[in-house]
Amino acid sequence: MKPAFAYLRVAIVFTALGLVLAGWLGWAMTGTVAGLASFLFTATVLAALEIALSFDNAIVNANKLKEMSPVWQKRFLTWGILIAVFGMRILLPLLVVVFAAKIGPVAAVMLAATEPERYGMIMERAHVSISAFGGTFLLMVALSYFIDDAKEVDWIRTLERRLRQVASVRGIEIAIVLLIVMAFAMWLPPHESAMFLFAAIAGLLTFLLVEILGHVLDASQDAARLARQGGLGAFLYLEILDASFSFDGVIGAFALTRNLFLIAIGLGIGAMYVRSVTIMLVEMGTLAKFRYLEHGAFYSILVLALIMYAQSFVHIPEAITGLIGVVLIVLSVHSSIRHNKRHGGC
Repeated sequence: MKPAFAYLRVAIVFTALGLVLAGWLGWAMTGTVAGLASFLFTATVLAALEIALSFDNAIVNANKLKEMSPVWQKRFLTWGILIAVFGMRILLPLLVVVFAAKIGPVAAVMLAATEPERYGMIMERAHVSISAFGGTFLLMVALSYFIDDAKEVDWIRTLERRLRQVASVRGIEIAIVLLIVMAFAMWLPPHESAMFLFAAIAGLLTFLLVEILGHVLDASQDAARLARQGGLGAFLYLEILDASFSFDGVIGAFALTRNLFLIAIGLGIGAMYVRSVTIMLVEMGTLAKFRYLEHGAFYSILVLALIMYAQSFVHIPEAITGLIGVVLIVLSVHSSIRHNKRHGGC
């Protein structure tokens, strides 16, 4: 079995290249050593922010990835990372500006390059819709995990047993999400409330469409086609999940810098570490060794979804969001180790 460091080699190389590019960008835009150092520091902080916010994403990815065929695993770890780095961290913010400012993609790129302050302001104005869409998708992901009568392992037993007991009520997850969405919408001004509700419903429909697609693909009777298409369904699910995680990181990044290209470098470095951790979790069988690790990840997703909702009307520092996720995962690992000791390492 490869040592843990071996899984991080690609990410480390990417980090070096990214920091060189960030330093060059700082020098090119400011012409000073101080500017170069500032860009290097910001890129490092953005990478750390992305890793903290997306570690639970790596755990969920690993859980889904182990069920995919080797071909689709490879595709996710190659094509998927390209989509994650370039699609979600560069194209996604551009598309938000395209729709929010009603301008073309080329104009959005020029705006990012020449008027980063205005670009950042447009992104911030769209934060209500982004938070509602991403928060709803993530909330459905978390609730679908806990409200499942086939789930056998409980970490916080009282809560999780009660959630399992209501799993037989058809559409209970959707009802819970809609109640939470309505509660948050009531706190917003009328014009923002309408945007919040529309984006939340779009997030809910996106989750349901991905679920429907997965069921349709899984219903195939052709074994070869099943493996291929089932991999496609899981691939799409993971990409949309990654996009939902990316929303928080991208919006949070604009609190540190308005430079889209620096944001892409910093978050791209973080995304490479998430990819490396995902591979490590799959190949080392970490999820099997730590029985509550997956629970910690989904509780972290649940908290992140609620924080994204709350950010529609109050600013919550991304450092706090990331810290909560890390604490939940560390606690789940601690509980797993205690369980293994009590049961002889099983």
